[in-house]
Amino acid sequence: MPSGPVSSGSVPSGPVPSGAARRLRAKLALADPVLRASLADLWRPFGLADGAGVVPGAARRYLRYLGAMHEMVRASVPLMERALSRCELHAPDDALGEPLARYLAVHIDEERHHDDWLLEDLAAAGGPLEPPVPSADVAALVGAQYYWIEHRHPVCLLGYMTVLEGHAPAPWLADRLAERTGLPYDAFRTVRHHAVLDTGHSEELDRLVDRLPLDAAQEAAVAVSALYTVTGVAGVLTRITTERGAPDGR
Repeated sequence: MPSGPVSSGSVPSGPVPSGAARRLRAKLALADPVLRASLADLWRPFGLADGAGVVPGAARRYLRYLGAMHEMVRASVPLMERALSRCELHAPDDALGEPLARYLAVHIDEERHHDDWLLEDLAAAGGPLEPPVPSADVAALVGAQYYWIEHRHPVCLLGYMTVLEGHAPAPWLADRLAERTGLPYDAFRTVRHHAVLDTGHSEELDRLVDRLPLDAAQEAAVAVSALYTVTGVAGVLTRITTERGAPDGR
């Protein structure tokens, strides 16, 4: 999965999906202002639209952001592996099992070690490699997916993935953040890579959601997962924004 929403919060671009994917995107469009607002609050003190220059406190906020994204991303492959195992277990009696398992098997390889990228970014930025206590908001966000995988259906994970893959970093964001934080180029590897990777992954997810033989209940479960993810990610970003030592003085 991606490093998390780091764009300006715009609705994902690319081909317009059809069927179930289009209906899911329509639901997410209603919730998108929540995520856009939290993203705007997160990056506003960086003055991304203003002239160049280091913003006091911006490096501290970026380090907190990297730490939170690492907490989320290190759960990505284990989540998909658990969903894959559930697909394989029920594949003979489940029309979703085989196509979903094929997708997950490929995507697991694509996303493996992305948490290591974030650790390398943290090291380059001079930050701590592990938070003292795992964040409860991240645990709640990720833990809900484990529950739905185990007790509903592994297809629910596609809602979570759709939200995270659907907010790719803007191509210019890494360079602008480097200007505002004064941190070295190597501290922004994950943001740079996901500006390229996430758009293609989002379109691939749309095609998968349209291709799967989802019944009405399964489609609704994917939407519940996606909408919960919007709220959860917004909460994580708000926590980063309002922690003590933020560059806007809060």
